[in-house]
Amino acid sequence: MRYRIVGSTMPAVEVVFDAAGESMYTQSGGMAWMSDGIRMDTNTTGGILKGVGRMFAGESMFMAHYTATRPEASIAFASTVAGEILPVNIGQTGGLICQKGAFLCAEPGVNLSVTFTKKFSAGFFGGEGFILQDISGNGMVFLEIDGDKVIKDLAPGEVIKVDTGNVVGFDRNVTYEIETVKGIKNIFLGGEGLFLTKLTGPGKVILQTQNFNEFAGRIARMIPSK
Repeated sequence: MRYRIVGSTMPAVEVVFDAAGESMYTQSGGMAWMSDGIRMDTNTTGGILKGVGRMFAGESMFMAHYTATRPEASIAFASTVAGEILPVNIGQTGGLICQKGAFLCAEPGVNLSVTFTKKFSAGFFGGEGFILQDISGNGMVFLEIDGDKVIKDLAPGEVIKVDTGNVVGFDRNVTYEIETVKGIKNIFLGGEGLFLTKLTGPGKVILQTQNFNEFAGRIARMIPSK
């Protein structure tokens, strides 16, 4: 299959299948448009338990599979917020650990499952949930980026501290944990919350410039209650 990213503010990835039988899958509701020659099938993709696990990771229990019935059939998957779409050949990365909501769509050789942080405190206090997404296998996967992407290659022992909502994903070699903000005034007056995500190399870290949950919270505070 071939693909291209279309649009800039609210981008989509448009996939053109080279042959009948090629397919892509996405969470329910992820498809934006498609041509004739596409067959749709919705299932739990791996069974009920995996479907339930995806629900805890912020994705749909059911996944929609789109299969070409003829060459040159096309389909597009659009982002849900303003930002970017990041294509990743997952077979070349050795797998990624991503925050919930980062997955947009993938080829059928890509496995999407849930994983737990090594330290309970990292998930319980991290603001993005105890469960993360483990993306493995072979093929292309497309990730949603809120705002602009920032990719950093951490050296062994190198540390970066990030607001949890600005983390998209990271290599499996990267250590993920949560540390508390030091100082009473910083906690209550600093405006950054009580916890920061601490990522330690070696490995690649994918960040995003917008924390959409924080943005949505600001909008919600402006909506009249009556």
